Amino acid sequence: MLLNSYETIYILKPDVTDNVNLSLVNYYKGLLIEKGANNIVVQHRGRRHLCYNILHYYDGIYVQMNYQANGRLVNFIEKSMSFNDNIIRYLTVQQDILDTISVY
Repeated sequence: MLLNSYETIYILKPDVTDNVNLSLVNYYKGLLIEKGANNIVVQHRGRRHLCYNILHYYDGIYVQMNYQANGRLVNFIEKSMSFNDNIIRYLTVQQDILDTISVY
């Protein structure tokens, strides 16, 4: 099966505790492993100011996940994130597409 490289960034509410943050990271990493993703790298990007308020929040905690998977797994992860009350935004992009884009 063909696996593409993806990057998923999600933003947590700023009032989320470190324990909840860590449990979410472990949950999504475990979900990726369980569903067959490879080369999983999780990076905490920390608390950052948002350009505009989202759900009345002006700050958010950013977490970045890079992995190789198929499109169905990406849909599954994003659907799971949409139901999580601690996540205010998420975005997944295919890395192969990003690598071919050149900026002039």
